[in-house]
Amino acid sequence: MKKYVFNRILRSLVSIFLVTTLSYAIVFSLVPRKLIFKQDPNYTKIAVTHDKKVDYENTVYERMGYIDYLNTKELVNGSKKIDKSVTDKGTVADKQLYQNYLDSISGKWKLEKFDSGKYFATREIPIYERLWKFYSNLIVIDHPWKINDPENPKLERYVRFENDFAVGPALVGSGTQHKYLIYFNSKFPFIHQNIITFNLGISYPSFANIPVLQVITQGQGKTLAQEVTFPTGVTKVSSVDIYTRSYKSPSKADARDIANYGKGDAYTATQNNYTEPSMISNSLKAGIVGILIAYALGLPIGLLMARYKDGIFDRFSTATVTFMLAMPSIATIYVIRFIGANVFGLPDTFPLLGAGDIRSYVMPAIILGILSTPGIVVWFRRYLVDLQGSDFVRFARAKGLSETEICQDHLFKHAMVPIVNGIPGAIVGTIAGATLTEKIFAFPGMGKMLIDAIASANNTMVIGLVFIFAVLAIFALLVGDILMTVLDPRIKLSSKGGK
Repeated sequence: MKKYVFNRILRSLVSIFLVTTLSYAIVFSLVPRKLIFKQDPNYTKIAVTHDKKVDYENTVYERMGYIDYLNTKELVNGSKKIDKSVTDKGTVADKQLYQNYLDSISGKWKLEKFDSGKYFATREIPIYERLWKFYSNLIVIDHPWKINDPENPKLERYVRFENDFAVGPALVGSGTQHKYLIYFNSKFPFIHQNIITFNLGISYPSFANIPVLQVITQGQGKTLAQEVTFPTGVTKVSSVDIYTRSYKSPSKADARDIANYGKGDAYTATQNNYTEPSMISNSLKAGIVGILIAYALGLPIGLLMARYKDGIFDRFSTATVTFMLAMPSIATIYVIRFIGANVFGLPDTFPLLGAGDIRSYVMPAIILGILSTPGIVVWFRRYLVDLQGSDFVRFARAKGLSETEICQDHLFKHAMVPIVNGIPGAIVGTIAGATLTEKIFAFPGMGKMLIDAIASANNTMVIGLVFIFAVLAIFALLVGDILMTVLDPRIKLSSKGGK
């Protein structure tokens, strides 16, 4: 088992690398980069002048990793290292000095000119270099030498356990990016850490300038004000999430930061608490309940169909399941939505009642469950029917066991082995693939995020989501294999002798 898990993890890492690399190369090479400005509200507000447009475009391209960009000021400051007589006027002499400076630094730089006559420089970053930056910065490890702030040379550097005044017992750091490296609270999974985190890039243009992982995991909606105890010992109503304290140069702290955290405290950057759960939390709630509904309906129906094979119930159920499989998903969604809203008074869109009311989750979860049920029924019936001709079933009949006893005590358990293998994958599929359901119900989950990111040309978000879904899918396959061995210990994931 240990050797299988180790080898499987290695193969999984290779698969994740290949999927992410291929997606990255396609997205950043084939998708026209100009598309990002169609969804950028700031772009249309910029003055029509050519210089401002070009400067804004290049700044965005640099932020997204397409190019390296030196504006006029940066170009002049760099050129002064060669000749201090250089100016920003863009004369023939200046141009030569600019070119000399660009020749002295690595990369193939292109010197270009604004309409105003001033110069700037750009360098296209090769795809292999972008990929290297992505993977080299993917895993971030926090440590006491993480922060190097010239304005704060006396910053203490340590990691130690403290009974912190603001959050209670915690592993606290100084010189680290995050103040609380390990902490505990009432939110799932109750034990939290900031020592090892993922950097999936910065979202743009939607959720502009926010880390991709933060977009997925932070709350939504309006900020939530509640009682917060600050490090100064003062307790007051605030929307600050005190657990997210991270480093901020003291010179950039405002009066409110100093009042809340104490004079000289460098850990004043925080995120907010929100009234609505995060996207991943919403998707997990609806997805897990949907899968429970699917298996609660699909397994008994499949069992009865196999038990009374070729009977009236089997034929009727087969016709019904075939019809449901052939019926477009969007039609099923609208039918259930109409019945739920008009017969049972359930909200037909999520925002009507919001995340605070459980009724908002009912119809999305039911729809996800019903859409998954036909597939479970078909496969479970097939497994049971295949097993009915097995030797152990004939032996059970010879011993005088009834068909009901055979189904319940023997067939059901054996047929559940391949079924349980697919449960983790089904959960991941429900979370990642609930695009139509989430769109129709305006459900703030992860299912529609990938489509929204593609539509807005948010390439960083696309790659981040592809990476997350690949990790979840491959991890689900491993968990499914392990669940099979738990259900049936006779199954060996690797042969004896390691062969």
